[in-house]
Amino acid sequence: MTFQSQTSPAAQTGTAAVPPWYRQFWPWFLIALLLSSVTFSLTYLAVSIRYFDGSVSEDYYKDGLAINMQLEKQQHARQLGLTAELRIDATTGDVQIKLEGEQRPETLHLRLLFPTAGDRDIEVRLGHARDGHYRGTLDHRLRHRWYLQLQPAPGNDADWRLTGEADFPTATPISLTPGL
Repeated sequence: MTFQSQTSPAAQTGTAAVPPWYRQFWPWFLIALLLSSVTFSLTYLAVSIRYFDGSVSEDYYKDGLAINMQLEKQQHARQLGLTAELRIDATTGDVQIKLEGEQRPETLHLRLLFPTAGDRDIEVRLGHARDGHYRGTLDHRLRHRWYLQLQPAPGNDADWRLTGEADFPTATPISLTPGL
């Protein structure tokens, strides 16, 4: 009587059996690496489309050429001795400006520029009340940091500009000067 051994051929030759690919570590590691890369890429794509910051101008070349005009406006404001004090009431949105200097146009144009999102910029027309005092109203409450530009209304020979920046809300007056 002969007995047959019930050992596998791999065991008879002395080599270990190789498990199938889906039971090994490295294929799953490489698949996970590729899937995580695709997932992160799609996530960043969705976020960049959803939260476009718009901080780069389409006409950057034209904007660069306009810098000399802006500097000339600020220089002219310095020659006229213009400064302004701005107050914004956080609850009512009332804007008050006291303009000091040689020129007092009938209306002023105040631009509030949000540093990172151009679609949040606000423009306010201010009417002359008396002796260099101007008034206007904001529709929105202001929060965070804003850049400010004050000049005569575009139809009134806007040949000077005052600039400043502020963190809102604030109860202290904001100084607007001809710039650097």
